[in-house]
Amino acid sequence: MDIFSIFTLCGGLAFFLYGMMVMSAGLEKIAGGKMEKMLEKMTSNPVKSLVLGAGITIAVQSSSAVTVMLVGFVNSGIMKLSQAIGVIMGSNIGTTITSWILSLSGIQSTNFFIRLLKPESFTPILALIGVIMIMASNSKVSKAKNTGTFFLGFSILMFGMGLMSSAMAPLADDPRFAQVLTAFTNPIFGLLVGAVVTAVIQSSAASVGMLQALSMTGSVSYAMAVPIIIGQNIGTCITAVISSIGVNTNAKRVAVVHVAFNVLGALIFLPIYYFGHYFINYPYEEAINPFSIAIAHSIFNVGTTFILFPFARKLEQLALMVVKENNDEDEVIIDERLLKTPSFAITQCYKVTATMAKVTRETLVMSVRMLKQYNPKVAEIINKNEVLIDKYQDTLESFLQKLSGRELSDEDSNKISQLILSISDFEKIADHAIHILNIANKMNRKEWTLSPETIEELKHVVNAVKEVFDVTVNAFVGHDLSMAYHVEPLEQVVDDIAYFAKKNHIRRVKKDKSHIKRGFVYAEILNDLERISDHCSNIATNIIQSIHSSVPKHILKSQLKTADAGDFTSTVEEFRHKYSVEPKSYK
Repeated sequence: MDIFSIFTLCGGLAFFLYGMMVMSAGLEKIAGGKMEKMLEKMTSNPVKSLVLGAGITIAVQSSSAVTVMLVGFVNSGIMKLSQAIGVIMGSNIGTTITSWILSLSGIQSTNFFIRLLKPESFTPILALIGVIMIMASNSKVSKAKNTGTFFLGFSILMFGMGLMSSAMAPLADDPRFAQVLTAFTNPIFGLLVGAVVTAVIQSSAASVGMLQALSMTGSVSYAMAVPIIIGQNIGTCITAVISSIGVNTNAKRVAVVHVAFNVLGALIFLPIYYFGHYFINYPYEEAINPFSIAIAHSIFNVGTTFILFPFARKLEQLALMVVKENNDEDEVIIDERLLKTPSFAITQCYKVTATMAKVTRETLVMSVRMLKQYNPKVAEIINKNEVLIDKYQDTLESFLQKLSGRELSDEDSNKISQLILSISDFEKIADHAIHILNIANKMNRKEWTLSPETIEELKHVVNAVKEVFDVTVNAFVGHDLSMAYHVEPLEQVVDDIAYFAKKNHIRRVKKDKSHIKRGFVYAEILNDLERISDHCSNIATNIIQSIHSSVPKHILKSQLKTADAGDFTSTVEEFRHKYSVEPKSYK
């Protein structure tokens, strides 16, 4: 084996890793975020977690990607550690499919149909089909393009496998290579080599592929290969370990479980295999082939899962013991690891924004109550909420800006635009709530009180604003168009009630000049409440526009009032009646 064979080996590994990456990306886009959404719906049922973990790993062809995803989910609080354990075990089973696919390279036959199963026979055609599908696709992101990407990635992967095999072929007749192989008769050394190589390239699939390519020389025995296979499963944990840097306690525990699972599997299987051949007759000194490597890889991963699955709770306790609770950790609003899964990331952004909306509502309700009875402790809570809401806005907008730079479908791009606008509206609602708090503080310092008539009118406006806000949030969370269409009539009623309240107050001021100073304060409160309902209208319009993206917002708002005038008018009248607004106040 000369220097040029080494160059070929390195090039083959590069093609293999790149092909794996392209293939995984294509598969993930074909799934369209469905796999991530399935993970999110995990229950405490460990069997379901196991099956889903295996299925998702088979779908994305990367246990490392699934593990990184899990760290992100646990770090964001989407998934519990107990749920993640089952998925980790399942991903170890799912990753065995790769070794079976790669074992096709070892097929030897002169039969035409069997030769067709060899990747070198069909992947050139598959690559051509993939390129044609990509070039023929008009859309930036489409199923045809994603399928073509998968075909091309798979072809590149298998081409890299072929390059590695051809580069290693001369080793079969090299006596120096035979001397090096004697070192692998020590199982501990084989275990370390498998772990280190896999940790360096961060892909157990690639290291298994290299071993399968090496086995085609006929110089690798079962005794040498099995410890390396076991070591590869330990080495693949490096991805989870690296991903756990800078995350919260529970996310670190995911990495601990992953490492513990594979190390315990090694401690169980390595002694059994190394000493078991003295008692049971199974292949030991015989040469191994790619197909047998796939079998050994599957036996180890499935066997480890079968043995340790009943002790999932013990693995969780071990992780809790290794990584102690840290109460000083900052709350993780959204984990940037989710950027790798755009469809799910957008779904999660909606949920985080819904949490932001909930805090905003609490802030609004507490601020309005302060007008009746000011409480410094409550004021402190409101101000803390305002800081938290600003943090939500900054984090979400920054995350969405990064997400918008990814390759997205037109639908996802539109959702991101509407999300950014809605987040801004929720933050502005909180600003108006803080302004109401400041007014309450001013009234408390100057010992101003509102008249009973004013309080009664204000109660109508506040209740209407609460309802329009609740309808808006429910429409946003559920992405419910029918509820979104109800926001505009409600907003119209809020404007009408506020107008009626202002006119009544002007009459009171004319009768009693003592109302003048408090009149300015009252007008400011009403203006804040009106502006809050306006922002709710904006959010509802954003929801509708996410479906009807081609219609500009100002035109869409006009259409909401004129498209079905009868329905709009009846809804307005229903809300007017609910809040006891007299018709004469709208003249």
